[in-house]
Amino acid sequence: MSGQLRAAIVQDDATGRVLMLGWMDEEALALTRSSGFVHFYSRSRQRLWKKGESSGNTLRVVEVVPDCDDDAVLVRANPDGPTCHDGSTSCFTPWLWRKILQREESGSPSSYVVSLLEEGTARIARKVGEEAVELAVASLSESDERVIAEAADLWFHTLVLLRSRGLDPAAIEDELRRRDR
Repeated sequence: MSGQLRAAIVQDDATGRVLMLGWMDEEALALTRSSGFVHFYSRSRQRLWKKGESSGNTLRVVEVVPDCDDDAVLVRANPDGPTCHDGSTSCFTPWLWRKILQREESGSPSSYVVSLLEEGTARIARKVGEEAVELAVASLSESDERVIAEAADLWFHTLVLLRSRGLDPAAIEDELRRRDR
């Protein structure tokens, strides 16, 4: 390792979404600038590595901007696929989505997420429809707590539906941003 490590915050140039945080020494920073692909210094492996060297999900550099103290950098990049090792668009994935991915990965037959995913998209879609109706009914005549509970059910089942289709919830956020223009 050459020199001190600095935090490197990677941001999607197209969406502004923070994708990940890594660490760079001078060599990783120089290689990032010269190659056009993001490189980091792995503290656990004690070596340089190119983001995507095993997954193929690289980060193409748009701009590297040091902070005011030059002890951290913002890397604006274009991702070639998901950034997080778990297959998510960002390593800063909302808690519930990460929990759904963990449950799916566990494959546990006692997991509700696993059973829904095994039953397939049609079953999950029906469940989303049921939950949407329950939320609408609750919003007309029930307590705020009941509305929150039904909204949580709808939100959860919608995320499971997205997972069953192989879609990342970040795509929903991107669509809403596109509509806001």
